[in-house]
Amino acid sequence: MSRMNWNQAQKEFQNYLRIERGLAENTVQNYGLDLLKLIHFLEHHKIETSPLNISSKELYSFINEISKVVNARSQARIISGIKSFFEYLLLEDFRADNPAALIETPKIGRKLPDTLSTKEIDLLVAAIDLSHPQGERNRTIIETLYACGLRVSELISLKLSDLYFDEGFISVTGKGNKQRLVPISKHTIKYIQIYRNEVRNHQKIDKVASDILFLNRYGRQLTRAMIFTIVKTLAKEANINKKISPHTFRHSFATHLLENGADLRAIQQMLGHESITTTEIYMHLDTRHLKETLLKHHPRA
Repeated sequence: MSRMNWNQAQKEFQNYLRIERGLAENTVQNYGLDLLKLIHFLEHHKIETSPLNISSKELYSFINEISKVVNARSQARIISGIKSFFEYLLLEDFRADNPAALIETPKIGRKLPDTLSTKEIDLLVAAIDLSHPQGERNRTIIETLYACGLRVSELISLKLSDLYFDEGFISVTGKGNKQRLVPISKHTIKYIQIYRNEVRNHQKIDKVASDILFLNRYGRQLTRAMIFTIVKTLAKEANINKKISPHTFRHSFATHLLENGADLRAIQQMLGHESITTTEIYMHLDTRHLKETLLKHHPRA
């Protein structure tokens, strides 16, 4: 192993992430790209060193250079990827030390996305032209995004065979192909049934998309970009001057549940977050909720 080169190390690291850590392919590729930035830096500066003998000094030079061309958030992600690589070498006994251990990640404030009030969501829905051929579909898309807290990729991949209306659930395929059951209300079921019976059932459907719920006018699966366009157009029609994307509905879903007293663990399960830490971002929004919880439940309140 003393002769390990960078290309070999990159491939073995990505295989480790894929097989041992079970990370999603997109995440694995991103880690590989972070490492590739370091490799290109070394090549550009003609620094001859291997993964097994590179020092902190070279890594600090690399971080110093990328800090001039990327923002703090991107810098933090790259540092995280580099640290993970050297932790892997340490774990597999390729190295006895981690030269990236003392590299500090730049402090970045977590930018919370805008949320919509229930009134604003009603305004968006009211702005939909139901006489338009895609009107019923677009209303159902907005209602499903908000009622189920789905990622846009989960929405466009939702299948007819994922709908368990008798049980009151839908099966959602999230990141890393992990499946979870999300409750669905009778209100949202009603809109999905209207769309299916009055619109979808009368379309000529592409064979590949026969099980996909939401279809474009050509009977094919919708793209992520199309959902973004629908949401942006509706925000403009409803005169809502906020930075809105499909993710806004997911964030609003979690925020409104929390504000109304839902358990954070339950919200974590419905959102499909691997870690509760990710879900806790929603707790930073409304300290009023925390105060009310204390006053209501603590014996010394």
